[in-house]
Amino acid sequence: MGLAYRGDHYHGWQSQPSGRTVQDKLEAALGEFAAMPVSTMCAGRTDTGVHGLNQVVHFDTPLDRPEFSWIRGTNRYLPKDIAVQWCRPVPPHFHARNSARGRRYRYLLLESAVRPAIEIGGCGWVFRPLDGDAMRTGAATLIGEHDFSSFRSSECQALSPVKQMRRVSIQRHGAYWRFDFEASAFLHHMVRNIMGCLVAIGQGSRPATWMSEVLAARSRDAAAPTFAPEGLYFVGPVYDADFGLPDKTAAMDWLP
Repeated sequence: MGLAYRGDHYHGWQSQPSGRTVQDKLEAALGEFAAMPVSTMCAGRTDTGVHGLNQVVHFDTPLDRPEFSWIRGTNRYLPKDIAVQWCRPVPPHFHARNSARGRRYRYLLLESAVRPAIEIGGCGWVFRPLDGDAMRTGAATLIGEHDFSSFRSSECQALSPVKQMRRVSIQRHGAYWRFDFEASAFLHHMVRNIMGCLVAIGQGSRPATWMSEVLAARSRDAAAPTFAPEGLYFVGPVYDADFGLPDKTAAMDWLP
């Protein structure tokens, strides 16, 4: 299944005793529709306040129902800010997390003298002007395989801090900046910590060359504070084309 959700009302993806997580809501809805317990595995866990545009999950079930039935039936029991976008059968060896060849994130940032109102909870915010060229120069340092320890949360459970950053794109759309990241995988808080550094560079408090110094330090203390979660979106995983899974949902067209 591919899901889209707003994360500002949930305590992240992963199930918790409070029951206030996206996984808890999804599994409860699947259980109602299937009339039996359903356990899910996701492609990438998101934190509190972080959104999903094409979160992919897999689950095993003995039920044989049409794809549209799973979509409509599950959505009937989901909150309004979580919706199944698509559903496909997959071979037994498919695994939502382990089969992913990469993952993508997007950060939406409003540059404005006044704080967001209508878009509150769906974007980050800065009131000082940003220098796009400086941020792009700093971001270019991150491309390639590196030890990203400087951008790693102390709570990160990844076995290795070495990841391959494949793409960083920074574009402006009116008052909004859109930052797109694609990597082999991401560490806990990695994108938000990179965003903190990019904003510092964009506002002129740090030079573009500072990014390479932060990366080389391999220490969280060298980087900027973790940026706000509101503007972060999990765009989705990247799979081999053989699986035939959609890599886009309608929710992606909603962002600038």
